Amino acid sequence: MRLPTRLLSVLVLLMAVQSLGRAWVSNPCASPVEAQCDFLCDCRDCSDETQCGYNVASPSLGTPFTCDFEQDPCGWQDISTSGYNWVRDRAGAQPEGPVAHTDHTRGTDLGWYMAVGTHHGTQASIAALRSPVIREAGPACELHLWCHVTSGDVAELQLELTHRAETLTLWQSSGPWRPGWQELVVTTGRIQGDFRVTFSATRNATHRGAVALDDVEFWNCGLPAPQATCPLGHHHCQNAACIESHQLCDGEDNCGDGSDEDLLSCSQHMITDFETGLGLWTYSEGSAWNHSTGGPKGSAWPHRDHSRNSPQGSFLVSMAMPGNPAMLLSPQLQASGSHNCSLIFYHYLHGSEDGRLELLLQTQSPGTSQAPVLLRQRHGELGTSWVRDRVDIRSTHPFWILLTGDTGPGGVVGLDDLILSDHCTVTPGVVPPHVPWPKAPRPQQSSLQGPCQPGQLACRDLCVPPEQLCDFQPQCAQGEDEHECGTTDFESAAARGWEDVSIGQLQWVRLAAQESGGPSKAAAGHFLSVQRAWGQLRAEARALTPVLGPSGPHCELHMAYHFHSQPQGFLALAVVESGSRELVWQAPGSSSRDWTVDKVLLGAHHRPFRLELVALVDLDGPGQQGAGVDNMTMRDCSPTVTTEKDREVTCNFEWDACGWHLGHLTDVHWHRVESHSSGHDHTTGQGFFMLLDPAEPRSHGRQAHLLTEPQVPVAREQCLSFWFHLHGPQIGTLRLAMWRDGEEEVPLWSGSGTHGNRWHQAWATLHHQLEPSTKYQGLRDGYHGIMALDDVTMQPGACPAPQRCSFEDSTCSFSSGGQGLWRRQASALGHAASGPWTDHTTETAQGHYMVVDTSPDALPRGHVASLTSEEHWPLPQPACLTFWYHLSQHNPGTLQVRVEEGDHHQTLSISEHGGLVWRLGSMAVQAKQAWRVVFEAVAAGVEHSYMAVDDVLLQDGPCPQPGSCDFEAGLCGWSHLAWPGLGGYSWDWSSGATPSPYLRPTVDHTLGTEAGHFAFFETGVLGDGSRAAWLRSEPLPATEASCLRFWYHMGFPEHFYKGELQVLLVSVRGQLVVWAEGGRLRHQWLKAQVEVASAEEFQVVFEATLGGQPVQGPIALDDIEYLAGQHCQRPTVSPEDTAAHVSVLAAVGGALVFLTLLVLLGFAGRHWLHKKGGWGWPFQRDKDSAAHSFDNILFNADQVTLPAAVTSNP
Repeated sequence: MRLPTRLLSVLVLLMAVQSLGRAWVSNPCASPVEAQCDFLCDCRDCSDETQCGYNVASPSLGTPFTCDFEQDPCGWQDISTSGYNWVRDRAGAQPEGPVAHTDHTRGTDLGWYMAVGTHHGTQASIAALRSPVIREAGPACELHLWCHVTSGDVAELQLELTHRAETLTLWQSSGPWRPGWQELVVTTGRIQGDFRVTFSATRNATHRGAVALDDVEFWNCGLPAPQATCPLGHHHCQNAACIESHQLCDGEDNCGDGSDEDLLSCSQHMITDFETGLGLWTYSEGSAWNHSTGGPKGSAWPHRDHSRNSPQGSFLVSMAMPGNPAMLLSPQLQASGSHNCSLIFYHYLHGSEDGRLELLLQTQSPGTSQAPVLLRQRHGELGTSWVRDRVDIRSTHPFWILLTGDTGPGGVVGLDDLILSDHCTVTPGVVPPHVPWPKAPRPQQSSLQGPCQPGQLACRDLCVPPEQLCDFQPQCAQGEDEHECGTTDFESAAARGWEDVSIGQLQWVRLAAQESGGPSKAAAGHFLSVQRAWGQLRAEARALTPVLGPSGPHCELHMAYHFHSQPQGFLALAVVESGSRELVWQAPGSSSRDWTVDKVLLGAHHRPFRLELVALVDLDGPGQQGAGVDNMTMRDCSPTVTTEKDREVTCNFEWDACGWHLGHLTDVHWHRVESHSSGHDHTTGQGFFMLLDPAEPRSHGRQAHLLTEPQVPVAREQCLSFWFHLHGPQIGTLRLAMWRDGEEEVPLWSGSGTHGNRWHQAWATLHHQLEPSTKYQGLRDGYHGIMALDDVTMQPGACPAPQRCSFEDSTCSFSSGGQGLWRRQASALGHAASGPWTDHTTETAQGHYMVVDTSPDALPRGHVASLTSEEHWPLPQPACLTFWYHLSQHNPGTLQVRVEEGDHHQTLSISEHGGLVWRLGSMAVQAKQAWRVVFEAVAAGVEHSYMAVDDVLLQDGPCPQPGSCDFEAGLCGWSHLAWPGLGGYSWDWSSGATPSPYLRPTVDHTLGTEAGHFAFFETGVLGDGSRAAWLRSEPLPATEASCLRFWYHMGFPEHFYKGELQVLLVSVRGQLVVWAEGGRLRHQWLKAQVEVASAEEFQVVFEATLGGQPVQGPIALDDIEYLAGQHCQRPTVSPEDTAAHVSVLAAVGGALVFLTLLVLLGFAGRHWLHKKGGWGWPFQRDKDSAAHSFDNILFNADQVTLPAAVTSNP
C-alpha cells in the first residue's frame, strides 16, 4: 500500500531523529586535543582518531590505521603553491586519460585515490599533499602507501616528516618508475609530540608524469596504553605502560616516556651511538663514520641515524666491496658469572642485493688459536630501516666480537647503537690485534676454482656467468650451478639457497626435529621453522630464494609443511617479480599439526624472479603453535620441458586445460570453472569452461594470458575456431594473437565490450611460418562482466569468412581487387585527410576501418575499386547482412554492395552525399550455397572524396526497420558503445532463461516467455555521481513528426531508490529530453510512446541512470518501434479492456466508499474526544494541503498503459 506523502515524510524525519539520538548516546566521548590522532582509540567508536590521515572502522589488535580515500581524503590536504595540486579522484570520473585506470583498494574504476594530473608547463613545479597533525609515533611505526606513476615519469617523488623545526626525509626517488601500483614502506621511528607527513611530486618540462596515491596505512604506531598491572615477565613503566623485559635498555623509547632508557636503569650498559666517535670499538681500513647528510644525494645512504632519529645524528657506514670487508672490533670481553653477555645492535642494508653483514665470535683459549665462529649473518636488501638484532654470548673464556660489512655497487651497510649488556665486562689492558683479521668462512659453490671473473661460478674448466645460475638448465656436469636454488631437504647447513630476510619478531631458522617440539611425526632430520627473533619491525617471518628463471609453464614446487596458529596467522608462498608480489599458495587456516604434502604450480616466469615464504604465527598462543616447511623440490621448471599434452590445442576444458596454460606475468589469471548459476559452459551447459573475472579480488594487473607452447604446424594454413562469451555492463577486451619469442606478436582477432548474454563462435586463420605459440589475452579495461572461452578447435585449412568483422586486428581476409586501392587504416596514423576521423567500432581515432580514396588521381571517374570477402558457408535460414559506411562530404560516387552466390547476384546501391557520421546499411541474404560479399566503389571523379566501411555483421533473421528492434536476434542497429564521460557502461542483451550474475526481467515482452530476448542495464554497477548508460539508434533523417513506441521494465527493491529511464534526441543542435520515467518496484512490462520531431538528422538515445544511491535494479527495453512520419495515436480501449477497466473502477470505488466511512468515523471520534478533553492528534493536517488524486493510468487486462496525453511530447 502506498503511504501518503506527508505521512512518509514524517516517518523519515522521526527515523532521522532516532538515528541522531543513537549517535549522540553511543559517542559521548570528548577526548582532549593531545589525545587525538595518537593511534590510540580513547573513545569506544574511535572517533578521536578520524580525519587524522586515516580512518578506523573496527579497531583491533594488529589492524592498521588506514585511509583508502573511498569516502573522503581523511584529513589530507593539498598545500601546493602552483597550479598543480592534489585532488581526490577516480578513473571512471575522467573522460580521457585517467591518472590510474583503477584504484588500488578495489582494483576497479569505481575506487577513489588522491591524484595530481599531467604537467603541461615549462617551469618546475611541486605538488604537495600533507597529512593533518599526528601525535606520538612509536619506535616501530611504519607507513605503508601505494603509488602509481603514469604518462611517462616524474622528476622526483619524496616523502617527508616534519617534526617541530626539523624536516626528516623518509624516502625519495627519481625513478625509474615501474608500471602499475607500487608499494612503499618506510619507518618513521619514535616521534615525540606533533608531526605531519608530506608526500610531494616534482615535475618539469621533461618529466610530466601523473601520480596517484592510495591506501595509506600506519602500522604499529601507537604507544602502549597504561595498565594497572602487567603480565608476568613484563616491565611496568613510570607512565603505567607495560613492555617486555627484553625491551629495557635497547636504545628505543618503548614506554613512551623514556623511562625504559633512562640513565639510572641503563647505567651499567655500554652504549656506543657513534655521536662522538667509536667508543670502545676499533675498526680497520674500509670503514668510516659519518653524518647521514654526508652521503651522496639520491644514493642508498641513510637519511637519518637510529639514536636520535635525526638527519643530524651519526652512525657507522661501510661501502666496502666484496672481498675487502670493513671490520669493526670490540674490546676483549668476559661474560660475568653465569649470565650471558648480550649485544644489541641496529643495522642497515640497502641499495644492493650483495650487501652482507656478519657477526663473528673469536674466543681466546689458553695455548690455542681458534677460527672465528659465525653467530649472525644478514644478506641482501632490507630496505631503508634500521633493524634491531641481538646475540647472547655465553663463554667461559675471554672473547672479541667482530662485525664485518661489505656490499655491492651502490649499496650501503650501516651500524648504529651497539649496546653491550650489564653482564659484559671489558678486560682491561688488552691491546687489540693489529694484524688483518681472518675472514669468516663462507660456503663455496664449487670445490674447484678456475680463472673466472667475480660473480661467476667455476666448475672444472667452465665459468658459469651469474645470469645462468638457477636458470633450471644445468651448465656444470654435476649441476653445481643449480644446487643453491631452492630445492632442498634442509639437511645441509647452507639451506640450499633459502635465506631469512625477516626484520621483525619472527624469523625462519633451520632447526633439528628434536629441538622443535613440532609435529609428532618429525623424529629426525632438519627443516625450516618459524622461531622468535629480535627484530622490532614487521612481525611476519620471510625467507627468499636466490634469483631464479626463466621458468617454463610446467614449473611446480613440491613441499611438505605443517602449520598451526590460533586464532590468527598464515603460511604462504609468493612470487616476487618486478618489484611486486603475487600470492600463489596459502596453507588452509590452522592446518593439522602433522606434516602435509602439497604442490604449487608456479608456471612460466621471466628472469629474474624469486620465491618468498611468508609466515605469521602466535608462538605465545595455546597449544603447539608453529609453522615449518621441508622437502622443497622444484620440478619441470626448465622452459624446454614439454609433454604430449602441450600439443593438445583442441580442447573443451571438460577434464583439464589440455595444452593451454596460464601466463604468470601478472596477478590476473584465467580459471577453469564449472557451470554455475551465473554462468554456464558451451559444450554441455553443465560442464567446464575458462573464465576471467575482471574484478578478481587482490588483482591489479592489466591483462591475463592463456597460452600454448610452440606448435609444429601440420599445414601452412590452419583454422582456429572457438566459442567466447563477453557479457556485462563494463566488460573488457578479448584478443587472440600468434607470437614467437623475441618477435612482435601477430593479432588474429579481438572483441571488446558486451556481445550479449550468449556464446558466440569466432575463428581465425593461422598462416604458419615456423613454430608459433598462440595466446588468448584478456584485458582488464572493464571491471564488470563475464569473459569466457570454450570449445577451442584447430583444423587444417583456411577458415571461412567471419560472421563479424571490425577490422581492428586485420582485414578479416577481405581482399582488395585490382590495384589494391582499399586499405585498412586508422586516422591516428596520419591518414585522416582521406578517411573519417574516427572508426565506428570504437569511435576513436585509434580504431580501424577499410577505406578507398575516390579522388581522380587515385580512382578516375567511372573506375571501380572492389573489396571482396572470403567465402561464407551456406545459410540454413534467411539472414541479415549489416555494415556501417561513411561517405565523404564531397560526392565520392556510388557504393555498391553485392552478394554473389554462384551466378546469382544481389546488389544494393548507395549514392547519397556524405556527412560527418557513420550510417547503417543492410541487406537480406538467402544463400543455399557458398557466397561472398563485394563492396564496390564507383568513383565520381571528385577531389578529396572517399568511401569507408566498418563493422560488417551477419546475423540470423530478417533485417529490422530503421530505429526499430524486437531484440530477438540482437540489438539490431542500436549501439551500446560506452559513451565518453558516462563511466564506460553499456546496455546488454539477454533472455530471462540464460544464467547471468545481473538482475533482469524473467520474461521478455515480444514472446512473453523466458526464451525471449530484451535489452537491459543493471544500474547497481553505477557509482556515486552522474553516470549513465546510453543505447543509441542509427542516425535517422529529419522529421516533422514521427512516433516512437517501446516497452520498458523497471524493478528496484527499496522505495527510496529508483532508476531513471530517459529518451533523448541527439543532433548537431545538442540533446533534448523528450520523455522520462522513474521506476521503483514495478516487475512488469509497461508501454510508452513519444512523438519526436527534429529539423536535423538525429539519433534516439535511451539513457539509464539512477535517481538515488547505488542499488541493484534492472531497466529493460523491448519491442522498440519507430514509425517515421506518423503521429502517435491515443490508445484505443477494447471491450475486454473496458470490462477490466470498469471492474477496476468498481473495486476502487468500493475502496473509496470504505475509506470515506472510516474518515467520517474518525472525525466523529475526534469530535467526541475533543468534547471529552481526551488525547490530541499526533499529526495535524495542513490547511493548504492538496487533495489526493489518482495517477493517470489505464488498467488493461494484462498490462498497464500510460495514456498518450501523458507520454507524448507536448
